[in-house]
Amino acid sequence: MVGGTFTNKRMNTLPISLTLATLAVSLFFLGASVDFVVAKEKDMPKHKNTTKHKTLRGYFYWFVCIVALLMSLGSSLAAAAQEEEFRRGGELHVALPFKPNHLNPAVQSGTFTGIPGSQIFASLLRVDRKWNYHPYLAEQWKIAEDGLSYTFHLRRGATFHDGKPITSEDVAFSILAVKKYHPFSSMLAVVTHIETPTPYTVVVHLKQPHPVLLLVAASPMLPIIPKHIFGNVRNLKTHPANWKPVGSGPFQFVEFNDQKIVLERYKDFFLPGKPYLDRVVFKIMQDKTIQVAFETGLVHLQGFNSDLIASTKLAALKHIKIDYDGYAGVGPIRFLLFNLGKSPFDDLRVRQAIAYSMDRNFLAETIFKGRVPAVTGPIYPGTQFYWDDVQRYDIDIERANKLLDEAGYLRDAKGIRFSTTIDAGANQGGYYNEVFEYLRMELLRNIGVNIRIIYNKTFSDYAKRLSNREYALAFVNYYNWGDPVIGVHRIYSSKNIRKGLMFSNMTGYRNTKVDSLLEQAEVEMNVKKRKALYVEFQRIIAREIPAYSLMALSFATIYHQRLGGLNSSIWGTMFPYDEVYFKK
Repeated sequence: MVGGTFTNKRMNTLPISLTLATLAVSLFFLGASVDFVVAKEKDMPKHKNTTKHKTLRGYFYWFVCIVALLMSLGSSLAAAAQEEEFRRGGELHVALPFKPNHLNPAVQSGTFTGIPGSQIFASLLRVDRKWNYHPYLAEQWKIAEDGLSYTFHLRRGATFHDGKPITSEDVAFSILAVKKYHPFSSMLAVVTHIETPTPYTVVVHLKQPHPVLLLVAASPMLPIIPKHIFGNVRNLKTHPANWKPVGSGPFQFVEFNDQKIVLERYKDFFLPGKPYLDRVVFKIMQDKTIQVAFETGLVHLQGFNSDLIASTKLAALKHIKIDYDGYAGVGPIRFLLFNLGKSPFDDLRVRQAIAYSMDRNFLAETIFKGRVPAVTGPIYPGTQFYWDDVQRYDIDIERANKLLDEAGYLRDAKGIRFSTTIDAGANQGGYYNEVFEYLRMELLRNIGVNIRIIYNKTFSDYAKRLSNREYALAFVNYYNWGDPVIGVHRIYSSKNIRKGLMFSNMTGYRNTKVDSLLEQAEVEMNVKKRKALYVEFQRIIAREIPAYSLMALSFATIYHQRLGGLNSSIWGTMFPYDEVYFKK
C-alpha cells in the first residue's frame, strides 16, 4: 500500500545553509576584528595590565565563538526538526456523504463535484489561506492598467490525462463554457472575447473591470477542460465525459459508481515529483456510517463536515484531528427558500409571517449549541461586505398572525390556515432533524401553518425538485465562494433563473433594482463604493426575503493524524491533493 520514504526539505535546506554561512562570516569578521585590535596594540605603549587585558580579550573571543556556534547548531537542529519524513505512495480514502451528479465542476456547482473534480482537473492559479495567488497551470499573469484584459502565460509541456497538450485554445474554451453553463453566471458575465496569440498565451478581454477574475481563476469553479473532448456536443451538461472525465489534475479517472470514485496518480502531471499519493478513493457513504469508518480506519479524510455531534465524538479519538479553519473562501449560510411561483409564498406578508415565527437565535444557540451564529442576510458575517443593520424579524407571533389575517389566510375550525411542504436534503440528520421538527411544531402552534417534511432519498432527487421549482419551502445551503459576485449574485439575479440548474436563482425572485445593484457591484473596483451597493442590496433582500437567511454554518475537516499537506486552501477540501501525503 505504501512505497519508499523520502524527506520533505522544501522549506528547510535554505535555513540550514544560511545558518552555516552566517556562522562562517561571523567567525571571519570576529577573528579579523581581534587581529586588528591586537595589531594596533603592538604599536601602543606597554602598560602593567596589558597581559590581563589580552587574557580577557582571549576569553571574550572564544566566548563569542562558542555562543555563535551554539546558536548555529540550535538553528540547524530546529530547521532539521521541521523536516518531515513521509512516504511517497499510499491510498487515501475520503468520505463523501453524497454521490455527485457527475464529476465536471465546469457545469456543476457543489462540494461533492468540486472535491473529486479538483483532483481530476487543474485551474489556472491557486490561492493559499492568506489569499495570496500562486502559479498552477498558468506560470505568469498580468492585468492591464485599465483592468480590461488579463493575460495568462501557460506552462509548457503540461498535458491532459490522454497525453494531448494543454493549449490556450483549451483555456479559452473552458472559460466560455463556464460562462455559459455554470450556475454562477455572474462571475464571468463581463468576459467579451478571448484571444490566443500563441499556444501558451491567453488574453481575456472584459467589457468592464472585474474585481474577482483572479479569484475565479484560482477556484474549483474554473477547471481547464479539454476542447478536443468536450467541444464536440451542443449541450455540455449532458456530455458523457462528465461521468468519465479527462482532465490535467494530479489524479486521473479510473472508476465511478454508487459506492466509490477511484482516481490514480497521473505520472505525467505537470508539477515534477507530484502527486505524492498513488491513489485517492472517495467512498460514498451515509453520515451515520462515516463516524464508524473513522474509528476503524476505513477512511482518512472528510471535509465540509457540519455534524457537530459526530465531530465532537471523533475529536476525542487519539488518531483523529479536527480543523475548523480553511473555509474562508466558502462562506456557508443555511437558508429557508420560498418558491415565489407558488401560492401562498408569492405573497410577501406570508413570507414575513413565517420569518416572524422563527427564532434564529434559538436555532443557533440552543439546537446548534452556540457553534454557529445567526445571520441577517445572504452575505457571510465577518466579511468586508456584510451589513446587519437591516430588518431582522425578531420573534413576534402577534404580528405574524396579523399579517396572515391581512393576506386572507384565516384559521379553519381546527385552527389551520393552510398546509404546505418543506424539502430536506438527502442524508441530513442530527441537528438538522431538530431544525425541521422545530419549524414544523412552531409554525403549527404559533400561526396555524401545517407543514409536511419531504425527506429526499438522494441528492439527485433533492436537486431535481429544487432546481425545477417543484418545492414549496426548502432548506438549502448556499456558499459565498470568496466574494458576493461568485456566490451571492446567482441566488437573486433574475438573469440566473435557469430551470434544472441547482444552486441558481431557485426562488424565481425578480427585482429590477436588485439586478441593477448587483450589476454595478460586479464591475466596481472601489471597495467602499462596492460596500455601499451591497448595503442597499442587503436591506432590500431582508425586507422582501425571497430566501430567509438562518445561520452561518461551521465546517470541519476531519482527518487521520498521519496525513500531512492539508492546510493549503481557502476552499476547504476542494483543492488539489498533489502535496497530501502519509507521514512515516
